[in-house]
Amino acid sequence: MRTSMNLPDALLEQARQCANETGRTVTSLVEEALRKLLAEHQATSSKPSRRITTDGLPRGRLLVDVTDRDAVWRELDRA
Repeated sequence: MRTSMNLPDALLEQARQCANETGRTVTSLVEEALRKLLAEHQATSSKPSRRITTDGLPRGRLLVDVTDRDAVWRELDRA
């Protein structure tokens, strides 16, 4: 699939130099880096999360899931 990206000039220049030195294309470098990043993200995000009590209410009921950034912001906006 063909796509466009906006990259900082210095980063693109580094990628071009690396591609040239290793006999690869910039596309193959970006693809490899993206695959590694996504695999790392999947490995860390698939770990079971542990909820903690933040409000002191019985049965450990949470007011907000502190790992959910959007939920935290919604609660802060309501305050």
